[in-house]
Amino acid sequence: MTKIEQKKSKKGTWIALCCIAALYVLLFLIDNVFPSTSFIVMLTPVLKKGAIYSLLCVSMNLLNGFTGLFSLGQAGFMLIGAYTYAIFTIPVAEHMSVYQYFDGGAIQFSIPEAIGSILGPTGGAFFGSIIAIILAGCVAAVFAALIGIPVLRLKSDYLAIATLGFVEIIRAVFQWNSLGVITNGSNQLRKYTAFSDMKLTIGGATLKFGTIFPFLIVMLCIIVIVLLINSSYGRAFKAIRDDEVAAEAMGISLFKHKMLSFVISCFFAGVGGALLAMFQTTIKAQSFTSAMTYEILLMVVIGGIGSVSGSCIAAFLYIACSEWWLRFLDSGKFLGLSVPFFRDGFRKVVFSVVIMIIVLFFSRGIMGDRELSFSGIAGGVKKLSGRLKKKDIEEKEDTGNE
Repeated sequence: MTKIEQKKSKKGTWIALCCIAALYVLLFLIDNVFPSTSFIVMLTPVLKKGAIYSLLCVSMNLLNGFTGLFSLGQAGFMLIGAYTYAIFTIPVAEHMSVYQYFDGGAIQFSIPEAIGSILGPTGGAFFGSIIAIILAGCVAAVFAALIGIPVLRLKSDYLAIATLGFVEIIRAVFQWNSLGVITNGSNQLRKYTAFSDMKLTIGGATLKFGTIFPFLIVMLCIIVIVLLINSSYGRAFKAIRDDEVAAEAMGISLFKHKMLSFVISCFFAGVGGALLAMFQTTIKAQSFTSAMTYEILLMVVIGGIGSVSGSCIAAFLYIACSEWWLRFLDSGKFLGLSVPFFRDGFRKVVFSVVIMIIVLFFSRGIMGDRELSFSGIAGGVKKLSGRLKKKDIEEKEDTGNE
């Protein structure tokens, strides 16, 4: 790397750090300073859900985009992560009301309460949730390792069908009444620690972290995935994606690296499931359908298969459009005027058309296999400003000549 390239890289890093710092300051102000206006009420859920789905998209892209394994089991591992998190964060005193049909359930233990006995209620909820989220990812990874042994020997569509079957099986198992003492059967799990409980008491003041918390967890997870992709393991994943025969000839163990990619991807899917449970405040196995996997896959395709930044951008755009920006299409009015065909469900029609246009004209997605570069953005802005300045000078010279 030349000195100029090193300088650009450092500049890009500083720009990225400044942008991240500005983002977290804004999120802190949203949680603790800004009044609860209608705009903030609409913005905060979109930010939280967008962050969660960006992690889910990146985890799926690790498997489908960087390793070339066509898996459709994301919703199943999200379900495992969500249930693991909820089961271990429900307060013991609430077990009888939650597990009312199963005599209070079998697991009489709460991680936030155990941590709270040392750090206090707010500290217990905050740090206990982090431990429960990690546990949720680990349980999902264990299931992935067990399932990966038989299914990772399959290829292409057969692997997709096998993992899709796993989603349906695990959803049915979690609704089985014989496991109701753990999963609550077909009933909801509720009253567990949610984003609204993410608070810390510092110097007598209670600070809220409901919006910052998912961004913090998601950012750390994506950093780990990016480091993995850029490591020797990541290069092995890409080699397997490009040509399995050539990768094996180079000494890469296909099964070992496929299993590693599968388990890591499912770990982060479990983490995403736990965060989704915190966002929704109640969970039910019935809602984790295969359609949820297709939705995540669609975001990955829109963003670009093989692009981490593309997955993040597509996730936020998809959630913002589907749950906020296009809502006026269901209201029956536009700019104060009554429009007959703007009725409930029309938003989904327009959104589907927009997605079709993106897929048709951007076949490789928004980013393709490229990544967002802050130094590249800075360079582009600098070039644009230079061109505008040059054009302005030329116009002034033409005016002077006249």
